[in-house]
Amino acid sequence: MSVTASFDLLLRGGRVICPVSGVDGIKDVAIRNGRIAAVASDILPTSAKEVVDVSGKLVLPGLIDTHAHVYQYVSGRFGMNPDMVGVQSGVTTLVDQGGPSCMTLPGFRHFIAEPATSRVYAFLSAYLVGGLEGHYYPQLYSPDGVDIDATVKSAAANLDIVRGIKAHAEIGGFARWGIRVIEMAAEIGRRADLPVYVHFGQLWGLPESGANGEDADTILTRVIPLLREGDILAHPFTRHPGGFVNREGEVHPVIQSALDRGLKVDVGHGSHFSYRLARKAIAAGIIPTTLGADIHGYNTHVPAPAGTPDQHEDDENHPFAGQAKFSLVQAMSSMMALGLSLEQVVPMVTSNPAKMLGRSEEIGALKVGMGADVSVLTEQNGRFVLTDNEKNEVIAERLLQPAFCLRAGTRCDAVAPILPQAVAA
Repeated sequence: MSVTASFDLLLRGGRVICPVSGVDGIKDVAIRNGRIAAVASDILPTSAKEVVDVSGKLVLPGLIDTHAHVYQYVSGRFGMNPDMVGVQSGVTTLVDQGGPSCMTLPGFRHFIAEPATSRVYAFLSAYLVGGLEGHYYPQLYSPDGVDIDATVKSAAANLDIVRGIKAHAEIGGFARWGIRVIEMAAEIGRRADLPVYVHFGQLWGLPESGANGEDADTILTRVIPLLREGDILAHPFTRHPGGFVNREGEVHPVIQSALDRGLKVDVGHGSHFSYRLARKAIAAGIIPTTLGADIHGYNTHVPAPAGTPDQHEDDENHPFAGQAKFSLVQAMSSMMALGLSLEQVVPMVTSNPAKMLGRSEEIGALKVGMGADVSVLTEQNGRFVLTDNEKNEVIAERLLQPAFCLRAGTRCDAVAPILPQAVAA
């Protein structure tokens, strides 16, 4: 490397992993004008205006959180500050799952996506109501609350930020309205030519009339035939009825056939996640495609805006109950504690979500000329306790934590108050 080369910043001596480039080794990463200028061994420190020693750390393409809830204030306590979940947590790109609808997308663009330092995309809600107050009001999510034409039009006119459609397939909705809402969401996805991200696992309580003949264990087999290659099955490891593992403790056979025809799986960690059921699914060969944190204001501590629901009526056991602090990086540690390798997990938060978003040329890789979105993580070896919302514990022998990230070359330290601390076993 010539000494006359002028770089703005040099990240020196870290373990660089870029699945797209096939790079995994000790490398230096040079940044110029907010873009990746070089990835190579032993770049001269004198060639850069600033040198940051990242030896002993992991240097990854900017992490992409495929399941965020960041329509702050508009969705009440549900919506988090995007930069708290994003760059302040070591994550450069967020995908809000169903916060904005065709009615509220202009506000999401103007007040959330454009001002945020983090890169923000959305999977547009199939429902007119979007994610208002985090689905406290199931009556708003009926087929009467879906406008196919309006949602397709909104998505098509905003493809710079709208990269998919969000819907729910769960027993509370099926008991009220059957499968119609999902049929409508699938039609929106087809007509907009965007992937549909489907929440599985119970979200709403049953109506007073009960399940009305519906069975949570049949939802997957009825919904999957409606979906196309590239559509996403979310919450595979949910602790709630209707996920990948049925009431007999077996992984639905329909899952593997769905994967074989090109459907994808997103962990959607959050408060739904169960280590017990994740072990079963992974043992059956279900390896997730992408990994989203699913942090929202009901599963971490944020102040409730005045006049919003103080707590769920079923406080301790409701589907949103959660530990106080977690993050996308801790979700990566969860996957590793379940037996997946770091090399398997990194694509779930980099190259695979970039492909899901149709943005592989812009994000998800450390390639010369691409925007300098970079995440730098520390890795501790030892014995650390991770706990899910069923109170199951696993021992992680490798714990990842965010140090800082670069968003278009600008450094953002991992200072989010929601970040968990290491708990030694």
